[in-house]
This record gives sequence, structure tokens and C-alpha cells, in this order.
Amino acid sequence: MELLDYSHNNGLVLASLFVALIAGFTGLSLTKGLSERSVPHRKILVALASLALGGGIWSMHFVAMLGLQMPILFYYDAAITLASALVAILVVGIALLILHFWKRTRATLVLSGVIVGLGVLAMHYIGMAGLELCRALYTPTGVTLAILSSCALNIAAFSIAYGQRTDRNIILGTVVFGVAVFTVHFIALWGTNFIPVETATEVGPLIGNDVMAIGVVLSSFVLCGAFLLTGITFLTPQTTAPAPTADPEPIVPEQPALTPRATQIPYEQDGHTRFVDTADVALIRAEGHYTHLYTAGEKLFCVWSITEAEKRLIPGAFIKTHRSYLVNPAFVSSFERLKDNGVCYFRIASVEKAPVSRSRLPIVREALGI
Repeated sequence: MELLDYSHNNGLVLASLFVALIAGFTGLSLTKGLSERSVPHRKILVALASLALGGGIWSMHFVAMLGLQMPILFYYDAAITLASALVAILVVGIALLILHFWKRTRATLVLSGVIVGLGVLAMHYIGMAGLELCRALYTPTGVTLAILSSCALNIAAFSIAYGQRTDRNIILGTVVFGVAVFTVHFIALWGTNFIPVETATEVGPLIGNDVMAIGVVLSSFVLCGAFLLTGITFLTPQTTAPAPTADPEPIVPEQPALTPRATQIPYEQDGHTRFVDTADVALIRAEGHYTHLYTAGEKLFCVWSITEAEKRLIPGAFIKTHRSYLVNPAFVSSFERLKDNGVCYFRIASVEKAPVSRSRLPIVREALGI
């Protein structure tokens, strides 16, 4: 049995790492703050993130395969190659559904990492099965090492990115995810040998490296476009009123508590600091390092952080329904219990509703007398 010698094009190797990194950032950024969005919106963003992460895994693999240099011509079976892409997208989608529709615990983080880790390998080996005029031979050591490294690295990536949804963790998770996909590919190749095959056993039409290069360039172009769009959103400071997120509060310098507690809240308007009575404020919502105050007819900008507002206000005047919301019970018109959280609705036009996180449900229900 003649084993083929092979080498790699270093430029394409580096390009494959770049593709994995931009795919990881795009997918992990798209899913930031989903818990406060509607279920249909959440499903759409999970689907888009699945396309970004799964398509990125596939693109990284075939960018690296374009750099695989062997002494014979070889082709790809189009049907099997397409199947490998669909498997990657489907598996990542399952992991993201678990993370965003189940209670997020250490166990679900590990489960999602294992699912994606096995999915990366499934995509790799299905893609390798699509090779024509040469066949891949695997060693037990190589397969075992690929499985262990893929699961471990992807568990680490998802634990970092989803353990605490801060910008820093998303970037660190992106790096670990990109390195995971890249490393697993070459660990699997390290445990692989190739032999020439005289006849093709094609399931679908054969495609050569030239056609494959066009497909990979197109998929990478789409990923780069999505990367730029998510990157702009990710880096833009939230100075207006973006959709609320379930991300942890930003760390702000500690402020000394006032004694006695405040019965008025300061807000900025027309270059002046003005004050509004707490009894006139229906809702306080976090906006980065600051907050917005909602009264019966206005939305006001306040320099307090949500943490500072909670410290300064009279106990009982507001209830914390969510890490980003303080609610005045006097303005609540109705309460809706959802599957694992809830929603407070208001009787004023300036604000429609406020989310109630699962951990705050008993406190909110007690404060509302229900």
C-alpha cells in the first residue's frame, strides 16, 4: 500500500485560522443578550449564529484542505461536501438552542461544548470521506486525540463565552473557539495517511480545487461581511436606547451611599441637572454605565448606574425585576408569568413592559401581592 506524501501551503493555513476566528466572533456576538428578546427573534438570531459558526467550521476546514498539497490530483464529491456543511450547522444549532432555551448551568455549558466538539469532528471526517481519487486512512491514536482535544477545547470556548456574557469573555471565547477548530483539524490530519485510488466512488458530481476555491471564497466573503456588521455593533458604545440584554452589569467605581436615602433622582436636560420625584418614576433601566428614567410622559437620562440607583433609593420604593431594571410597583398594571421568567406591564405610554428574571420572580410576586 503506497502512502502519499503531503505538505501544506502556509499562507492557506494562516487563512484558515483567520476564517475560524471571524466565524467564532460573528456567531458568539450575534447571540449576545438574547434572553431579553422575544422568542421568535431569539430563534432567528440562533439560526443566524448557527450559520456563522457552522459555516465557519466548514469554511476553515476547506480553506485548509485547499492548502493540502499531494503528488496526485484529487477531487471532492459535491454531495458529501455539502452534507458536511449541513452537519456542522445543524450540530452548532442544537448546542445554541440548549444554551439559549434551557437553564444555563455548568452542565449545559459542558454538554454544548461536547456537542460542538463532536460536530467539528463529524464535519471533518464527513468532508474527508468526500475525497475522490485518494482515500484517507486513520490511526486509532489520531482519532482518539482528535476527539479529546475537540471536546476539551470547545467546552473551554463555550464555558468562557457563555459563563459570563461580557465583551471580554466573548472575545476570549472567540479566540479559544477559533484555535479549537483550527487545532482539531490539524491534529486529525496528523493522525491521517492518504493512499491513491484508481476509480472514483462518487455520490454526487465531482468538483476540483478550482470550484472548491470559489465556494470557499464566497462563504468566507459572507462571513467577513457578517463579521464587519457584528463588529461595528459590538464596538459601538450604547449611548442611545438599545434593546435590553441579559449581560452582567458593567463594573463601575463604587459610590458612597447617601444618608438619608434619596427621594429625588437627578437627570440631565438642556445642560442642566434637574430632579424628579421617585414617586413619578415608573421604571429605571440600565444603559451601559448610566440609566434611563421613564415617567408618565418622558424618558430621562440619569448619570447614576443601576447599581448606584439601587443603593441610593429608599428601600421598597422600587423592586429589582432584573439586573438591568428597577420597577415602581405603583405603575404596574399587570403581570404575566412565562415559562421560566415573567413580564411586568405598565399603565403609561412611555414604557410598555419590563422583564422579570427567574431568580427575581418570588420577590416581584410578593411585592405585587400575587
